[in-house]
Amino acid sequence: MREGRRRMTYPVVLLLLAGALVLLSVVRWATDENSLTATAQWTAAMTFAVPIGLAGLAGLWAERSGVVNIGLEGMMMLGLFAAGWAGWQWGPWVAVLAGIVGGALGGLVHAVATVTFGVDHIVSGVAMNILALGVVQFMAKEWFGAEGSEAAAAGGNDKQSPPMERLEPFTVPGISDWLGDLADKRWFLVSDLAGILRAAVHEVSWLTLLAIVLFVGSYWLLWRTSFGLRLRSCGENPQATESLGVNVYAYKYAALAVSGGLAGLGGAYLAVLIRMYQDGQTGGRGYLGLATMIFGNWRPGGIATGAGLFGFMDALQTRGGGGVVHATLLLFAVALLGLSVWWFTRGKRLQAGVGVVVAALLGVWFGLTDEMPLELVSASPYLTTLLVLTLFAQRLRPPRAVGKPFRRGQGG
Repeated sequence: MREGRRRMTYPVVLLLLAGALVLLSVVRWATDENSLTATAQWTAAMTFAVPIGLAGLAGLWAERSGVVNIGLEGMMMLGLFAAGWAGWQWGPWVAVLAGIVGGALGGLVHAVATVTFGVDHIVSGVAMNILALGVVQFMAKEWFGAEGSEAAAAGGNDKQSPPMERLEPFTVPGISDWLGDLADKRWFLVSDLAGILRAAVHEVSWLTLLAIVLFVGSYWLLWRTSFGLRLRSCGENPQATESLGVNVYAYKYAALAVSGGLAGLGGAYLAVLIRMYQDGQTGGRGYLGLATMIFGNWRPGGIATGAGLFGFMDALQTRGGGGVVHATLLLFAVALLGLSVWWFTRGKRLQAGVGVVVAALLGVWFGLTDEMPLELVSASPYLTTLLVLTLFAQRLRPPRAVGKPFRRGQGG
């Protein structure tokens, strides 16, 4: 199955990472915004990126099987609620399992509507989001806020569950302190690299580690096994796949159950992070997950990159405020200029021209201002999403049959 684009080799990926590090170091040195490469910044970025990335991975599983899943936000809500309900009674690991089950149930409802009954995928997804919101708010009122209930006595109300135990993070002793010492010296490039790497070994959530395993496992399962080949075939040409004796319905059901479970895990991650269910805690991360899936061209590596970018921007605007986000204007201007040069050498003159213009505007904006307005700081992750999707729209290649109706027997 051809993907229709050139794949990156490991040396190219390493070269890009090295270039990004040098760019970060230069901008950090030029703007004196040390938060850009600080360990706390990258720890926060990972925290914000994980639920977005899990939602994006959930969308990948669904759409690779041929089913559009814009109900990810609702499935995250179900996972968040289930985790909050189980967590305060049996602890954070049971909360994680409950979140996966809650999200998977939402995925199966979406499968019944779209696969068995042929409901339009968009309509079903929107209905899932509305239904999930109503269900969790009603159940929170009944289970957590009921007067005289055990949950209410433990601190619950109709907006939140009682608190659960903390899931202790892990730290790699020795290496964490050594990298911290290097980061504190503020050496160009070396301290920046140490600050970033320390985020991977200092007070890391076990759920972050689980998310990394799921990304690697999804890639292996979908691109290196016969199961994954059949599932992706359902999203490319279900009629031809069925003609080969494959049960397309079963694969779509399996994909949507996994999709819902991953989205539910994203919701559970949020519940474990703040140690409770809280109304509105998903905050549109399911929709950002869909954006990362498109940005990532329906591949796990691209989704992880997109989630990291959005998580980084989210952490910047949360921790650093206007000054740090203002420094990223210079960061994006230089990165976009380099990307435009690469586009030009590839013969993509229109993209290169647009890139140069946007880079120039960002550079002028950086030069004429000292700080970003608060409103734009809050919206920076979403503005980044729009900018990235606009610039990369021409290289996207979704599964050919995604969203198209399929009825059993069409393959003969």
